[in-house]
Amino acid sequence: MMRSMYSAVSGLKTHQTRMDVIGNNIANVNTVAFKSSSVTFSDILYQTTSNASGANATTGTGGVNAKQIGLGTTAAATKVSITSAGASETTGNPFDIRLTDKNSTNFFIVNNGSENVFTRSGSFYVDGSGNLCMSSTGYTVMGWQVDETTGEIRKDTVSALRIMQEKNLTSAPEATTQATIAGVLDENDADVKSDAGKVMNLNFYDNLGYQYTAKFAIKATAKDGEYTVELTSILDSNNKNITEGFTQAQMKEIFGNTDTETTIASYSTTLPNCGYTFDPATGELKKAGVPATVVQIDKDGKLNDNSGKTIKDVFGVSDGNLKNIQDSAKANNEDYKFEKVKTTVNGKDTYSYQIKKKSATNLLKFNTEDGKFSSIGGGTEKSVELKLNNAKLNKNGNFQNITVDFSQCLNYSGKSTIGADAGAVDGTTGKGRKLGAMTGIFIDTSGRIYGTYDNGNTELLGQIAVAQFSNASGLEKVGESCYRTTLNSGEFDGIGVEISADGSSMTTGELEMSNVDLSSEFTSMITTQRGFQANSRVITTSDTLLEELVNLKR
Repeated sequence: MMRSMYSAVSGLKTHQTRMDVIGNNIANVNTVAFKSSSVTFSDILYQTTSNASGANATTGTGGVNAKQIGLGTTAAATKVSITSAGASETTGNPFDIRLTDKNSTNFFIVNNGSENVFTRSGSFYVDGSGNLCMSSTGYTVMGWQVDETTGEIRKDTVSALRIMQEKNLTSAPEATTQATIAGVLDENDADVKSDAGKVMNLNFYDNLGYQYTAKFAIKATAKDGEYTVELTSILDSNNKNITEGFTQAQMKEIFGNTDTETTIASYSTTLPNCGYTFDPATGELKKAGVPATVVQIDKDGKLNDNSGKTIKDVFGVSDGNLKNIQDSAKANNEDYKFEKVKTTVNGKDTYSYQIKKKSATNLLKFNTEDGKFSSIGGGTEKSVELKLNNAKLNKNGNFQNITVDFSQCLNYSGKSTIGADAGAVDGTTGKGRKLGAMTGIFIDTSGRIYGTYDNGNTELLGQIAVAQFSNASGLEKVGESCYRTTLNSGEFDGIGVEISADGSSMTTGELEMSNVDLSSEFTSMITTQRGFQANSRVITTSDTLLEELVNLKR
């Protein structure tokens, strides 16, 4: 009777332990990545009142089993269903990550400041220092860093993933190295036939990420299917012309393999009340009221009558053109000229003053039969070099030469659509980029972390590593949905593995929830309660028997 009482007491204790575990499971039904536990019972020592005996051939009696009385039960083990995945819950947060694998054998590696521990809880955030951390604990998420030399992941010892450190907040700029001229050049376009030409802009970047605009002028020549392409100016982001004051020879170093002279303005009358008259029939410029005196115009645009007046005062030449003429005279070149020109029509001569500009150009040719591109630059090439990397121009920036491809141009009647774009014909290379600011972070299915930038760049910042254990059930719970290694689980090698190595993946915007099955837990609760009741009944019944024994002496 005393044995039965003590056995019942052990039953009460083990069923209470089981109820404790069930209560803990139910309490954590909504805990992220919680793994439910279960208790297994085992019987304990037995009192042998009679040993077993074997069969006796002599007497013809059979063997007798041992007589043993059990002494109760104990909690043999608490098993954690660590390899059973919980349900998925969508959060939409890009830093919430669910490990999707078949056996739940992969674990995030996090560091609590003193050691690495392991978790299936992928609720992360970026702290004030730029580290990827667990939301609930602040433990830093561990992974692999990017090799600064190769730009690839270096899969050595895991370390804290500081994904938003200062060097990652910006993306390095890139100089433009290629450009494409494409579209239709209408052979009847009035702009193409004008003195100014068809203007075309090319936006590009220097090595520092600053944007510039190269302005080109396309002009028709006297020959069908042939056009000149001239670089007229290069403007910075403040619309300042950084080629201002460049001579024809200097512009030729940048763009052009031949010289072309064009008339940019013509004058056959003087301004009203300017004090001078011009006779187109004789080509004579005279001072008003002094018909006997013919006034000449100097190379720099000044009148030679000591009046101090210029062609601006007499003909209305713009400040810009006057300056160009003066600069050309000062440099002793003939980039700009103001000269008298005779024109004969039907045997009659007329005179005018014209501003002529000598330009550095490239010759653009088309097949006159089908309008397809033929060549650029006077040879058979399909592209020419915009030579920005020269000593004089690089005082204003850090440029790379740009290969300008003209092979996508067509020439026929129709609306002109020709235009210039940075980048090669493939549309992906050589475009150049400004200095980029980080606009976001995303994590792919293999745990690689990328930063996105407003210049279009995407840069690799690191990779989340995972740990795998031959006996994941041997891990020891340490709270906060974290585990540490034990002798039975196997040690962590400090390196980790890539989750995709076994076909598993990471899914962002989702969390793994608890694997607690409420129906099973409540069923277990009922059976545990009944077991507890039954063991209680054994104790009360044993007590009743003892009471009867005590009463026998009366």
